[in-house]
Amino acid sequence: MISRCLERVAVAACGLMLAAAPAMATDVKVALIPGGPHPYFANWEQGAKDAQKAFPGIAAADYKVPAKWELGLQNQLIENATAQGYNAFLIFPGDPVATNSPMADLQSAGIPSIATAGCTKDPTPALFCFGTAVDHSAYLGTKELIKALGGKGTIVHFTGNLVDPNTQLRMDAVAQAVKETNGAVKLLQTIADIDRTPQEADDKINALLAARGKDVDGIISTAWLPSVSAATALRRIGDKRIQMVGIDHDAVVLAAIKDGFVHGTMLQNPYGQAYIGTYVLSEIVAHGCKVNDKAPFKTNALTTRFIDSGTTFQGADGVDHYQDAMKAVTADLMKTFKATYLICP
Repeated sequence: MISRCLERVAVAACGLMLAAAPAMATDVKVALIPGGPHPYFANWEQGAKDAQKAFPGIAAADYKVPAKWELGLQNQLIENATAQGYNAFLIFPGDPVATNSPMADLQSAGIPSIATAGCTKDPTPALFCFGTAVDHSAYLGTKELIKALGGKGTIVHFTGNLVDPNTQLRMDAVAQAVKETNGAVKLLQTIADIDRTPQEADDKINALLAARGKDVDGIISTAWLPSVSAATALRRIGDKRIQMVGIDHDAVVLAAIKDGFVHGTMLQNPYGQAYIGTYVLSEIVAHGCKVNDKAPFKTNALTTRFIDSGTTFQGADGVDHYQDAMKAVTADLMKTFKATYLICP
């Protein structure tokens, strides 16, 4: 764990990490570590690099990905990054409870971390959780689908991995939106654990559509790879009867929206998570800022210190400019983020 820093670097170096005085701006080294390889996180890299350019003194803002989705691999990567001198972390929790352990080791070493794109469960050493309000996004996406169906029909839900702390939140939100129709919309089936590999998503989605496609009026997908697989399947079928709302901004999904095979997608803001998160950590490490405990944090099922990084529905009318939509959300958040969430000397 991170506490093994003393075994890996000189005692004097560890002493520097534990020092109470703020680091010089040139000392800021941010590591962005997701739970495993996934296209969602690719925009973290650009967001961090843009923050490094925008805010002088950030010596590094590096995206580091475990070879696969294993908690031990993520923990080892965090430990290795610490030994290499990284002193600020954006971490997608490989597990909402277990990831608190490496974050506690970071905290003990005087190193701040932010749970990013997913939350750790309170009590947590994370400064706060910064990500999509996934339940709100899934709820709004399902409401958009119900609207496209004229308020009635049978839908299926394709979603992510059950180890992802966001998945159950999304499942509950979809169920709530369906419940509010008082029986006019029925949830035929939810298929989870299909966001690891394209083949996994393809196999299960194609099997369901082959067996039950005639019974399905709409699809809500709340994870990246299932959205791609479902959009591809609907294009192959060539029947635009089934309405679909997906998530994220994969080129396959965006093209399917333009061509009328998908109704729309719920955009998230991984770019802004990395850009703002990197900026906040630089303010904390380099300038001695602290998180404002009285800030208007939101509460979700895991934590009382949640900040929404933004989401919006994107239909065919603006699909060519989806990046502008999320950069606009990021810019809007930046206007008041420091004054709202930080206290600085």
